[in-house]
Amino acid sequence: MKHSDLKNLTVAIVGAGYAGAATAKALSLLGADVTVYEQATQIREVGAGIGLRPSTMGRFRQWGIFDAIATVSSPSDYFEILTATGEPIMKEGWPEIEAYGAKTHLIHRGDFIDALVGVLPEGMVQCGHKLESIEDKGDRSVLTFANGTVVEADLVVGADGIKSVVRQQLFSDAGPVFSGERAYRAVIDVADAHGLAVDDNLRMYLGHGTKVYVLPLRHRNQVSFDVTSLCPDSTWTPAVTKDELLAEVEGFDQRIVDITRDLDMDSVNVRAVYDIDPVDTWHSDSVALVGDAAHSMLHHQGQGANSAILDAGALGDALADADSVKDALAQYQLVRKPVTDELQRISRQGWREDEVNDVFPGQKPGSQQPQA
Repeated sequence: MKHSDLKNLTVAIVGAGYAGAATAKALSLLGADVTVYEQATQIREVGAGIGLRPSTMGRFRQWGIFDAIATVSSPSDYFEILTATGEPIMKEGWPEIEAYGAKTHLIHRGDFIDALVGVLPEGMVQCGHKLESIEDKGDRSVLTFANGTVVEADLVVGADGIKSVVRQQLFSDAGPVFSGERAYRAVIDVADAHGLAVDDNLRMYLGHGTKVYVLPLRHRNQVSFDVTSLCPDSTWTPAVTKDELLAEVEGFDQRIVDITRDLDMDSVNVRAVYDIDPVDTWHSDSVALVGDAAHSMLHHQGQGANSAILDAGALGDALADADSVKDALAQYQLVRKPVTDELQRISRQGWREDEVNDVFPGQKPGSQQPQA
């Protein structure tokens, strides 16, 4: 699109998570008039650590915010997969390092959100705006929020996560799908990691029906500790005891057992794990989905946040190259949807058949598709 057209383009982004903040940065750099509407009264991200791949860091360099992210993260050379008791299975360098001239960076989710929002112009993010409805008028769309605010924009970007209102009202009314998994996540001090945090590289320990991820955050002298296990309980935020969590790591490396035994359960984030089925269409002529709203996926490939950033970059590229918003949104989906469809598919293949059969005899996890 011409610079003059982009400068006159009004963009309303719903959601100030990874996808929304990154999209705001990408589109504001084109000169568009961007506002982000976030339902929370303040920006706050819970959870643990993630890895930002070289392609993602490459986008940050393109946007001029590489240093803002690098300052609050640790560069990592490789990841390692081990048995439950610590015997090596494979060790592999992160892909794309040479192509993008950057390593994978390990970062806490909260630091990541703070850094992304921190590089946006003051006032661009408007908190306390919970979306109630969206009306697609073709070349423009109208948003109505619970606080009474009504916004009309040339382009609306739904970055409102796995329970996206934008997606469910315009593109698919299907809700989140239970994966048959539960994740327990905590951030602990390096001193409490019983010697497992020896460098800046991710390690995954594989047990029967349980995986343990140890992701160092040594720039903040901490470790992200994640236990993911097969589980038939679809309760979104279940109450779990220390003994129940210890049972999940029985037979693992003693250091993992010791870390688990030392955890303060009040600091452990416990969630049933959900994703969504692939959505056939992500866009209309004036509305597009990005991030989890478009393609929420399981965390086994570590690609959720990375996909959100690459969505933002691809949307920005499409708007810069196409003749109209309509053409740009079609091009954006053409570029990104095949990639994320495949990542969603692969992420659902995180368990061996015998493991699944032990927990879900006679059926596949998620086959009943309960909604949270």
